[in-house]
Amino acid sequence: MALRQNQLLQHLWKQNWVARARNTTSRIMRPDDANIVGNVHGGTILKMIEEAGCIIGTRHCNTQNGDRCVAALARVERTDFLHPVFIGEVAHVSAEITYTSKHSVEVQVNVLSENIVTGAKKLTNKATLWYVPLSLQNVAKIIEVPLIEYSSPEQEEAGKKRYEAQKLERIETKVRNGEIIISVSLPDRQTKEPYTVAFSQSSLIHLIGPSDCTLHGFVHGGVTMKLMDEVAGIVAARHCKTNIVTASVDAINFHRKIKKGCVITVSGRMTFTSNKSIEIEVFVDADPLVEAEKGKYRAVTAFFTYISLDKENKPLLVPPLKLEGEEEQKRFEEGKARYLQNKAKRLADKERQQ
Repeated sequence: MALRQNQLLQHLWKQNWVARARNTTSRIMRPDDANIVGNVHGGTILKMIEEAGCIIGTRHCNTQNGDRCVAALARVERTDFLHPVFIGEVAHVSAEITYTSKHSVEVQVNVLSENIVTGAKKLTNKATLWYVPLSLQNVAKIIEVPLIEYSSPEQEEAGKKRYEAQKLERIETKVRNGEIIISVSLPDRQTKEPYTVAFSQSSLIHLIGPSDCTLHGFVHGGVTMKLMDEVAGIVAARHCKTNIVTASVDAINFHRKIKKGCVITVSGRMTFTSNKSIEIEVFVDADPLVEAEKGKYRAVTAFFTYISLDKENKPLLVPPLKLEGEEEQKRFEEGKARYLQNKAKRLADKERQQ
């Protein structure tokens, strides 16, 4: 009898853990979520993905005794936009915790769009996010993460490899960007030749208010990503002068937190074009007005990729990027290497699925 009760308790505990480790939210897409032709902005989807990750990460990290905490976004792995989402469709965002280290949580998120008139559904996004739990009493204190159960030792080992790889890349990216603000100038466009980097580069300035922030008073990662997508979209539209949509986002690294009251400058510039895609480098620089003595700093960096579409949502050829100077040529070659690497990976993944 005692054995049976113990088995029942273990079964109930496992069911409760599975419920905590998975989460699904749904929302209908409204006109203010989309561009002028009805495609939902990539930034809107990224914000929903991050909100789902934050909910499940925070919920998991507060299942133990001790300091209460909030999961803060540290990194988003490469995210592909497999299909567009349209106004009137329902986006179902499901999140699952797939790995935990001592101080971080890996969350994998899928987005499924549903046409509620026809019932048709399609997978639109798959994303992997990394969070660190910060104490509500002391934002500088990182809380230890409760462990999760793995279905096999191989699953745990695969998660550990992903953790080590993203940790190394975060360090390399931070070193590459350093703490120096590389300004993206905004010259008079009328004096610049179309299809050059200088002609399309753009910036957006935003004051971080309470509605942008977590319980800590620091900006939500999803808010930042949405602003980054807006700027990148403007750059792509200025270059193509057509309807453009987000195709993918390379890993987004959150180097430093952005506090309420900061003024952020989100800047984007083109780095590479293929026949049908555009790569745009985006920076987020923060200026703490109240604590001006701390100076400006580079907070977030990422590469966004866009495609140009006609009125029937079919891909169009992208005007080639006209390069000016060695620095632009260098960035173009680096972008080309990323493009070829991602293309090879997509082909390899497609072959494995066949």
